[in-house]
Amino acid sequence: MTPESDRTPETKPAKPLAGWRVLVPRGGKWGDSVAATLRGQGAVPVIAPLINFASTDDPTTLANTLHELQDGQFAWLVVTSATTVDVLNAQRVKVPDSTRIAAVGETTAAALQLAGYRVDFVPGADNSARGLVKEWPDSGIGGRVLIPQSDLAEPTLVAGLQKLGFEVEFVQAYRTVGVPVSAEVAHDVAIGRIRAILVTSGSVARQVAQQLAPLPEETVVVCIGPRTAFDARAAGLTVHVIAEERSADSLIEALVEYAEAD
Repeated sequence: MTPESDRTPETKPAKPLAGWRVLVPRGGKWGDSVAATLRGQGAVPVIAPLINFASTDDPTTLANTLHELQDGQFAWLVVTSATTVDVLNAQRVKVPDSTRIAAVGETTAAALQLAGYRVDFVPGADNSARGLVKEWPDSGIGGRVLIPQSDLAEPTLVAGLQKLGFEVEFVQAYRTVGVPVSAEVAHDVAIGRIRAILVTSGSVARQVAQQLAPLPEETVVVCIGPRTAFDARAAGLTVHVIAEERSADSLIEALVEYAEAD
């Protein structure tokens, strides 16, 4: 029998992101959740919000439009982000039973349900504006549609639903504004200490390009879906990894796969 002192200690296999410092571009619950998942894979998350959300610069129009919504004047309400859900909640909007609610993806749908709103339609295959239009239910064609979005929202959704025959009304629900990163984070990116940057939207991509480019060649840019990758490339970034789905889990899984194949 081998003495206890002579036994070779078992070494645990390294986690796939061990030694990786990963920039997380959003704070709050989302950022904390992503940071926890990254730690579980061995990474060191660096939470550095690059964008924030501010009140609309036209609150009167927003208030009037939300009044029309509560009055049952829209056949559909289309929600594209959890931030829009926060606006609806803050305004204490009650959506009538006659108005159906569509969410662009599972994350937005979960935010709606958590806030007490029902969800009538979520695209199954593609959690994006294009996917929502492509998978729109035939039974839901016609009538007025309200789309409360950021001031920087792409016209894809409005144009797509108009082609389906809807009378579409866009209203600015909030503004997306850039947030300067700290000098320490900017320095760490510049010297290559940040191994990967998560890019969760076109707005984030543009802030990365404005504040942190040119990125070191070894810095891995990870985008949350093809549309964000397109926006990142348009902003001048080199994209290394594209998540298949627009979710935090898919984003991290894509980075893990990249690291394991590296």
